[in-house]
Amino acid sequence: MTNLLDEGLDGLAAAVHRGVPMRMVIAVAVGALGAMSLPVWFCVLWGAGIIAGETWCYFVTRRQFAGERAGTALRLNYVACLLIVTCWWIVFGAALWSSGRVENAAAAVAVWLAVVYHAQTHAYQSRMGLVAGGVLPGAFMLAILAFAPNPLNLDLVFITPFLVLGMLFSGDGAMQMLKARGSFNEAQRKLAESDGQYRMLADNLTDVIALSTLDGRRIYLSPSIEGATGYTAQELFETPTYTYLHPDDAVWLPRAIADMAAGPGKVTLEYRIVRRDGAAIWVETTFCVVVNDDPEAPPQVVSVSRNIDARKQMETELKEARRRAEQAAAAKSDFLANMTHELRTPLNAIIGFSGVLRASPRLAGDDVRHVSLIHEASGSLLELVNSVLDFSKLEAGAVEVEARPFDPAAPVRAMAALMSEQAQAKGLTLTVNTEGQLLPLLGDAGRIRQVLLNFVSNAIKFTARGGVAVTVRQTAAPGDCGRLRIEVADTGIGLRDDQIEHLFERFTQADASVSRQYGGTGLGLAICKRTIELMGGAIGATSTPGAGSTFWFELVLPRTDEPVVGEPQIQPAETLERPLRLLLVEDVAVNRELIQALLGPFGLEIETAENGQEAVEAMERRAFDIVLMDVQMPVMDGLTATRAIRALPLQRARSTPIIAMTANVLPEQIDRCHEAGMDDHLGKPIEPAKLLEALAVWSAPREDADPAIEQAG
Repeated sequence: MTNLLDEGLDGLAAAVHRGVPMRMVIAVAVGALGAMSLPVWFCVLWGAGIIAGETWCYFVTRRQFAGERAGTALRLNYVACLLIVTCWWIVFGAALWSSGRVENAAAAVAVWLAVVYHAQTHAYQSRMGLVAGGVLPGAFMLAILAFAPNPLNLDLVFITPFLVLGMLFSGDGAMQMLKARGSFNEAQRKLAESDGQYRMLADNLTDVIALSTLDGRRIYLSPSIEGATGYTAQELFETPTYTYLHPDDAVWLPRAIADMAAGPGKVTLEYRIVRRDGAAIWVETTFCVVVNDDPEAPPQVVSVSRNIDARKQMETELKEARRRAEQAAAAKSDFLANMTHELRTPLNAIIGFSGVLRASPRLAGDDVRHVSLIHEASGSLLELVNSVLDFSKLEAGAVEVEARPFDPAAPVRAMAALMSEQAQAKGLTLTVNTEGQLLPLLGDAGRIRQVLLNFVSNAIKFTARGGVAVTVRQTAAPGDCGRLRIEVADTGIGLRDDQIEHLFERFTQADASVSRQYGGTGLGLAICKRTIELMGGAIGATSTPGAGSTFWFELVLPRTDEPVVGEPQIQPAETLERPLRLLLVEDVAVNRELIQALLGPFGLEIETAENGQEAVEAMERRAFDIVLMDVQMPVMDGLTATRAIRALPLQRARSTPIIAMTANVLPEQIDRCHEAGMDDHLGKPIEPAKLLEALAVWSAPREDADPAIEQAG
């Protein structure tokens, strides 16, 4: 019963409700026509019954007509009304059939078929309506033919099949419409579900979906537009598309969309819009051209927009953070450069003059020892400055690794030559062992030697008895490479496992007593670790307290067949080949005095200048063999002075060697010296051997020497 009394019956009731007045008019007309051949009292009684039934029908279908849902009782009431009214029409046909007139019999058949057809045609919306309005009245009609009087003695065997055939035709039509109604209802249901899902997505999406024409006419806006802009969709439909763009984006954005439509057909753009409250917000929109099936229809643009204000704010904050980080790094670099310069400048005088005093024959006894202590202490301080500088360069990524052919045994031999005397002074043995065939490799031999020197220096420092053994081992590695492993084992104090864990961290010592007893900054091993890792290797240590330690590093380097070129050995110059005329440019008086003291025994003619301007004037007056140029000076710095000298219209100004003699020793500072036109660089504190070597190298005769200089010398 529930399936029969479906909601389709409500649709039928609503349709029947609309036809009540017309059916009343038709009933009155039919009753009037019937009175011409039937008793008037019957026609009046029949008409009254139809009017009553239609009135009943009008009241039981009002709710359905108003679009309200009807309950089971109301639907049953309507089915009963439909059945009674339809059968009442069949009764009218029965009266005509039984009147004994041929024309009335024909009219009866017409009434029956019209009523059944009408009922079945309107009953397509409901199976119960089909039964009540068509099937049961049709069966009632056939019963009348079978059992009612037949005064005309018509051949019912002939007439009945035609009536049944007419009923079947109308019934088939009703069934087809009922099926179509079911399919239509199913399609509507699916459409409603799809529409409901779409509406749910559209109503809850924070992204704004829009459809518009290329000329800016809006076609669709998702409800999320109000939350994004503060404007309702209706308000935006009444304005052109680009009305609320930020003034800075209002010019280029429409042009970019037009270019997109003429080109790739899809583009993602970031721009700003102005909300109702006046706030400008950033949005990111993907525009895509949609081509209609109709080739003559203009293309449309689908856009999906989202608020990216938070992302833009984050990007701004990140840029600001990066800017501050870069400023901090630059400030750190400037601080390091300045502090390095300021520390090296007084150290230059301390180390230099203590070295001069230590070699003086006029000192004896405790005076010599005191000067030696000053010299050694200042050397330790210089070592600290160099360590901090090296570590800072490694952390800043300012260290570049060279890749040159080298003999793996060469760094070890160089280390042994330098450290053997120090080991012997403590009564220790220093041995070097090689394992396997040491084939030439491609790498940075200088940095390998630096790490090895640190290992061996520490081993000698922390070993009181026994010795230090260096083992070099090379094995094959994939890709035509060699695995180079170097171990430094000592018989010193050793370390615990928990001490080894932090040994390669910066400013870390095994414990405070080690720092007090043996000295050191705790930077050496940290520098070694970063240097080895910079070359793609590994570094570590094993140790037993009281039984010594073994420090090792391992590198995988390409093998090479290129010839190994030995590093040039700088030998301290004891004398200079010829007297030199030297221009010393230095603003600090004590440094000028130190250089004159260091070079005094060599018979050089030294002229001094206290700033760059005096140096330029001196070069204009006379010729010099070499210029020693400080960098940071008042009035005119050394870089500016060098450029000014090189720009003088004199051959000697362009060819005279200029050697930077400065506490600026960072790589970028050395590069600036060369860019300014300087030929060489000596870092402060000045080492006498390197100073003499530089003078010997740059005073050697050259093919481009100025004859005037030679004559003046």
